Amino acid sequence: MRGRRVAGRVAGIVAVVAAGVVLTLAGCQSFGEHASGERLARMQRSPEWHDDRFVNPQPMWNDMRRALLRGLAGVPDNEPSAPVPVVRTDPATLAQPPASGLRVTWFGHSSTLLEIDGVRVLTDPIWSDRASPFEWIGPHRWYAPTIALADLPPVDAVLISHDHYDHLDWATIVAMRAWKNVFVVPLGIGAHLQHWGIPPERIVELDWWQSARVGALALTLVPARHASGRVQPRSDLTLWGGFALVGERHRVYYSGDTGLFDAMTDIGRRLGPFDVALIEAGQYDAAWPDWHLGPEQSVLAARRVNAKALIPVHWGLFRLAPHGWTEPVERVLAAARCADLPVITPRPGQTIEPTALRPGDSARWWPVAHWSDAGQTPIVATTDGVDAHRVVLPSCERASTVSATSPAQAASER
Repeated sequence: MRGRRVAGRVAGIVAVVAAGVVLTLAGCQSFGEHASGERLARMQRSPEWHDDRFVNPQPMWNDMRRALLRGLAGVPDNEPSAPVPVVRTDPATLAQPPASGLRVTWFGHSSTLLEIDGVRVLTDPIWSDRASPFEWIGPHRWYAPTIALADLPPVDAVLISHDHYDHLDWATIVAMRAWKNVFVVPLGIGAHLQHWGIPPERIVELDWWQSARVGALALTLVPARHASGRVQPRSDLTLWGGFALVGERHRVYYSGDTGLFDAMTDIGRRLGPFDVALIEAGQYDAAWPDWHLGPEQSVLAARRVNAKALIPVHWGLFRLAPHGWTEPVERVLAAARCADLPVITPRPGQTIEPTALRPGDSARWWPVAHWSDAGQTPIVATTDGVDAHRVVLPSCERASTVSATSPAQAASER
């Protein structure tokens, strides 16, 4: 009898392991491919390549123990408690050129359609249900895509900032195999795309400060302070970055994922001023302040790159960090009031023209929810990856005194 029980347990363990292997293999295609041959040789010639991987000029600091504890503790209103009030993107609107020459449609997180001086560019598109290599586990999106990929107008270029799963989505890329666009990506990411069936002639890989032209638009990969990797522990084998989009009349900056770093000033001096900057402002934590900007530093980054207005992105679609889901935009607005920086806050799916805003284009649309202010949970980058060496942020009383500890208190403070 005892032998049967043992055999049953062993069989159960084998079944679980076998199921895990099958599920893991099912996700292997989405893991991508590592660079080799001439692609790898070109990566190794990059100034950012050191000791068999890409390296930030300014190292990043993090406290893994604190990060794990905070992640397990949870925070109130980390996800929406009611449907997010999105806008269903109208294909007919997108079929007509913007009157101003510059139009932005934000789909949530970092996925955005940019129409600049006659060129259509899609940034970090993710149409999958999860930001994950698997369909059965991982951060789940809070609402369906506001438009089907097939209903988008013809896109000239797709920009990928780095290869993390919430920015480089296998299923979305595969759906684009029959498109005519080019993919403009950092060094090494072309190996993923080619592995997924994108023809090499449609892939343009850039190092920092290198540019490609799509029609009349110059696309420059600019530095960022971040990381890459789709299968740990083999990380940082592809480059990461942001983009400067310079047209005949308009200029746009997209940060990608980044912490605060010195070269942002160089970006603004060399490629600005920008009519609008799409800067990541969500998915942050004080335990890893160099990986993402956080709200206050996104405002500072907009100033450093010489942007006339800010659209906060990298929020509003997935739960990837322990903060209230509306906290990024609340804190951005508080910091921007202090810095006298215009902030544009479109609904997910909404189409706007930043240089010709209409009434209601940037109205408050998110609900009252719990959020912590900059005084309660400051996100302050290190200057060099050393905990004790922190950036000195501009002081602003208004940016650190508005907080909401409950929906009722939040409502009373407005």
